[in-house]
Amino acid sequence: QVQLVESGGGLVPAGGSLRLSCAASGRAFSEYPMGWFRQAPGKEREFVAAITQSGSSTFYGDTVKGRFTISRDNAKNTVYLQMNSLNLEDAGVYYCAADPGGSFSNPNAWAFWGQGTQVTVSS
Repeated sequence: QVQLVESGGGLVPAGGSLRLSCAASGRAFSEYPMGWFRQAPGKEREFVAAITQSGSSTFYGDTVKGRFTISRDNAKNTVYLQMNSLNLEDAGVYYCAADPGGSFSNPNAWAFWGQGTQVTVSS
């Protein structure tokens, strides 16, 4: 079992930046990939980013490439999402996920989820 707790969400103006964190507990953190998804009201959960166990490889959804950066600190059992140049379409609840059993971009592949943190972007 893996428990995930997100933090760092909030209200940010368009063009601004925000850094999300996700603290993991339970199984050894370095054993599994980590990911971020987001969900806006009335929309499906969308893949944002993923990172492999060591952090050597990262993957991004097309809408965030070049603006968001995922990273992890295995000593702190924490994964981060640095979000820059935020726009209105980036608003939503951001979820941390752990231990995918298949494609990183498929939310159904991920075994463990956090409760989410709200990101609101103002115009």
